[in-house]
This record gives sequence, C-alpha cells and structure tokens, in this order.
Amino acid sequence: MRYNKKELRLRVDFNNMMTKSVGHDGFTEKQMLAIADKIDDAYESVQAGRGKGMMGWTELPFNQDKVVADILETARYIRKKFEYFVVLGIGGSALGPIAAFQALKHLRFNELPKRQRKGPKFYVEDNVDPERMAALLDVIEPEKTMFNVVTKSGSTSETMAQYLIIRDILEKKLGKDASSHIIATTSKDSGNLIKIAAKENYKTFYIPNGVGGRFSELCPVGLLPAAVLGIDIKGMLGGARYVIDELSVGTNPRKNAPLMAAVLHYLGMKKGKNISVMMPYADSLKFMADWYCQLWGESLGKNRTLDGMPCNKGQTPVKALGVTDHHSQVQLYAEGPFDKIITFIAVEKYRSEVTIPNGCEEYPNVNFLCGHTMNELIQAERVATEFALTKAGKPNYTIILPELNAFTLGELIMYFELQTAYTGALMGIDTFNQPGVEEGKNATYALLGRPGYEEKKKEIESAPPKISRYIV
Repeated sequence: MRYNKKELRLRVDFNNMMTKSVGHDGFTEKQMLAIADKIDDAYESVQAGRGKGMMGWTELPFNQDKVVADILETARYIRKKFEYFVVLGIGGSALGPIAAFQALKHLRFNELPKRQRKGPKFYVEDNVDPERMAALLDVIEPEKTMFNVVTKSGSTSETMAQYLIIRDILEKKLGKDASSHIIATTSKDSGNLIKIAAKENYKTFYIPNGVGGRFSELCPVGLLPAAVLGIDIKGMLGGARYVIDELSVGTNPRKNAPLMAAVLHYLGMKKGKNISVMMPYADSLKFMADWYCQLWGESLGKNRTLDGMPCNKGQTPVKALGVTDHHSQVQLYAEGPFDKIITFIAVEKYRSEVTIPNGCEEYPNVNFLCGHTMNELIQAERVATEFALTKAGKPNYTIILPELNAFTLGELIMYFELQTAYTGALMGIDTFNQPGVEEGKNATYALLGRPGYEEKKKEIESAPPKISRYIV
C-alpha cells in the first residue's frame, strides 16, 4: 500500500511546555540553549550507536526485506489453516503485539464472524496467572491453533511455563503433528528455545542480537503477529523509516521532534517532574500507553550512571486514556503536585464517524449535543483538558497523528524509541540494560529450584523474617 508521507507526518505541539503558556513551571528557550552542548552530545551518541550493541533496533526499518518476505508467506499459511493465533510471551514480547492489534484492528475483532475477520482469532498470554491460562483453554481449540512462543533468551520463566503447558496439550492431542502448531521467535545464537526449536523442528524466526524486548515490535516479535492479523507490516516499517530519515535529523530540537521531547523531559526531571503521563485520546491507542510504560520505565530507571556513579534516576510512566480518565485522574493532574509532564496523543481523523441524533429537546443541557458527532465530542474534550491543565500551569504537549494506520503507527513506535534513546543519553545512563529486572528474575529462579541459583536461594532464606505484628 502506498502512503502519502507528507499528509501522514507525525507532528508534536510543545506550546504548553513553555513558560509563555504555563508560566514559571514551564521551560524557556534560554534553558535549552544552556544545555546545547549536552543536546549535541546526546544526538551524536545515538547516531554513533546506530546498529551497534543494543541499538540494532535503529536498523530494523532498513535491513529486513528477506525476513519480511518469510513472515508474509508464513502469515498467509496461518490465516488459511488456523482458527486461532496465540502469542506466548511477556514484557515487550507481548505488549508490542497487543498494542499493534488494538491500534489497527477492529476493536471487537475476536467477536466478528470469520468472514469479516478474514483470519484467526488473536490472543496474547502475557502473564502466568493460572486462571488466565485456564480461561484461554476454554475459548480456543488447541488443535486449530498456531502458538507463537516468543523469548530471546529462551529461559524466560513465564514464557517457558506457558510453552510447556501448551506443548503437553498439543502432544496429547496431536502426537507428532504437534510441532506444526508452534512457531518459535528467539535468538539465533544462544539460549534454550533455539535448541528446543531445532530438536522439535519448529518454524523459527530470529530476534536480532542488538534488539532488546522493549525495542522489538518492529522485528519478527511484532511483525509476525501483525502480519497474521492482516496488518501492513511494510507500512509500519515505512513509517518508522520516515521518522529516522525525515523527522529526527540533526541536533536542532526544533527540527527533531523526538530530540525535543527528550530535552523537555530531561529539563523536567531537573525540576522534579518525575512522572510522565501518557494519555491517548483514542481507544485504539490504549495499549500503546502500556507499551510506552515499559519502554520508558525499564530504559530510564537506573541507579548507576555510565561512569559507575550512583544516581537513582528515572521518570515514572503512568498510563491514562482520554476521555475515560478525565473522570478519574485529571483531577489530580490539574490540582495536584507539579511533578508531572502530560503527553496527549491526538488522532485528527478517526476511522469511523458517529452522529449524535436529536432528542431530549426539553433538556437543553443534553440537547446541545444533538447534531454533533462523537468525533467532535472527543476532540473537544481533549482540547478542553489541554486548556484546563495549561490554565493550571501544568506542562503538557500533544503528539498529533493525522490518522491511525500502519504507517503512522510505525512513526509513533520509532518516535518513542528515539525519544527514549535521546533521553537516556542526556541522563548519562545505560538506556538498554535492566539489572533491576534481572535481580527479580534470579530470585524467582532460586525460589523454584533452578540449578545454579543455590547461593541466591540461601541469600533469600537468610533475609530477616517478617514480623507478625506488622501484618494486620
């Protein structure tokens, strides 16, 4: 599909981050000029890292032609043969596919008849709550399902637990044919899953070495589920490529939207704004806020700088949904502490239009809605919330998508990934590791008796016992 890039260009309105709009709690151009050298260094650091180390994600829009062809062929086969497609994963392996599904498919997709879906029902098992797995097995037929097991390390406890359960069910039902119902997405060079896949003869896609889970939506982790759903994955990659080629060039933040956002968040943290609220005004983007929360929190929450100094830095991400959370969280944002930066996502053209019919003529405070559309209502509520927060002196800015399609979703994903990379560079931390997550993983391994974690188990067992009077 061809996209008009200029018409679909993502835009970012930062007016309400500046002192001219929100007063003393905003930012000035003078403050930006004062860190011009730091901004230059952050941009050059990200540029120099492209395609190296854990920045392989920057090259995904450019280097996957053969992989994409394989994915599209596999997706066509799955769409013809299977009634259900289930992703087994957690973290980025699950949040990205969920976000793309919600963003680009019918909001009641699984409830549509097959002739309208034109493909399998879609589920993502992104937790190990036993009730969740039991519920999945109540609504799918495993013998009519393709399962996509996604873990780069091949040792992610949650994903491999899911895999073991599904493998056992498939083998009992299908015997030797069980292997044709599992696709592995994992590292090509290391880990358990690649060995299991080779032994069991599973179809396999590879996660590039330089792509971490939270940056993996534009590799086979996210592209295979999207293709199975009929999403234009070439369009997604095209949107991401457009951001790199056109929207994030050079050290001038006024010409580099992700860099400008990074600068403002960095300055905000310096002023104690340690909460980042992500608030899309579209149900289709609800789970993009979840995906953002992992990307932002896991990338920027660090206790060491690059030179090894203790720091305990980061900005806590919070998800919200317009208009829903106008009736819950916005009260706090408007009148609570000056510790937040609020990001709105606006969609200018929704894929549907619904007119509010005439009625309730005797009630003017209801009837005024008649003749308007729900499209006008949600836009008015977004503008009104922006106005109210600005009037209250609370910094906010708006990411504007002309419409939501595969191309603009790809733009949005790459925009956030680059913003995160620039922000980490400004903060002087390692944006791409997650040692805090690893500590919890290691403790889980120890508690469940994984070989090699005996010392960690002793450490856990030697922790002070809980005091009963502190349990109410």
